[in-house]
Amino acid sequence: MAKIPVFVLSGFLGSGKTTLLLRLLEECSRLHLKPAVLMNELGSTDTDGAIISNDRKEQVVEKLLDGCICCNKKGEVVASIEKLLLQKPDVIFIELTGVANPEEVADSLTEPQFIDRLSLQQVITLLDAENVLDYNSIFEADRNLVETVKRQTEVADLLVINKIDLVDSARKTKINKILRKQNNKAEICFTNYSEIDLDPVLNPIQQKRPRQEIRVTFNKKSQEGKQEKHPHKKSYSRIQTISLPIPQPIREKEIEKFLKKYKGSILRSKGYIPLLGKNQTYLMQHVVKRTSWEPSTYTGEHYLVVIGIDLNKEELTAQWNKVIQYQAPLVN
Repeated sequence: MAKIPVFVLSGFLGSGKTTLLLRLLEECSRLHLKPAVLMNELGSTDTDGAIISNDRKEQVVEKLLDGCICCNKKGEVVASIEKLLLQKPDVIFIELTGVANPEEVADSLTEPQFIDRLSLQQVITLLDAENVLDYNSIFEADRNLVETVKRQTEVADLLVINKIDLVDSARKTKINKILRKQNNKAEICFTNYSEIDLDPVLNPIQQKRPRQEIRVTFNKKSQEGKQEKHPHKKSYSRIQTISLPIPQPIREKEIEKFLKKYKGSILRSKGYIPLLGKNQTYLMQHVVKRTSWEPSTYTGEHYLVVIGIDLNKEELTAQWNKVIQYQAPLVN
């Protein structure tokens, strides 16, 4: 029986993993491949899963919410993969949280029940060109997080550097130099909106021909022939997630003002938000210091998810309640 290929999508919060996943699913449709997806989000609100479900309705999606797939959700990974295998997919994509260590997920694929059924094809790590050189200072308060982001780069088979339109050529050269020191074997692709050539990724699967053997760095064998696992460190120690309700339309500037107030602690924010005066729901994406808005057909409950370091839940909730309780009249 041929093994089912597995692709792991890794990278810090807001690097473009879900955008790349959407592109991979579109390519699967074009190639008549049946994909299965395992998605993991830190919070209890399924924003990224909603994006996938709204956009692609035919693939099989399994979701692990409110925890990290390589820490407190690790025990559920095997059961989730078993569910996906029941659908007999041609390929499986696993999208990790932004603070997950890909090694721990790769280790799950070597469980006895999977050894003859799954084949890890690639670990694809995405990086935000605008912020990647600043990760050490951004995460100064959490050294485990620095180590995790570094490890995401070191174990990748393909490095996708997103948002290059936001950096100049000198910064791009510096990024390339630093990444080459951390990983001198992976292919590096500079792009925007996760637009990469997917032909070499998926065509070999569609044509049912063996792929070139992928570099495996997760488990090194000692001289005695035993496998030595890379020491596991909790991928996030002080990362927290808060989901804030939005019961009524709100002004765009009020959201951005709220995020700016906590820019020292909020790393990532996203949500489906009804904007006052627009009569439409928008998908809001915020990464470190940049916010984007995109019209959406989403029809569920509205909310804002906030992800950050050492968040004061009581204070954030109190400030948010002040925002939503009073909305100044819209001036025409």
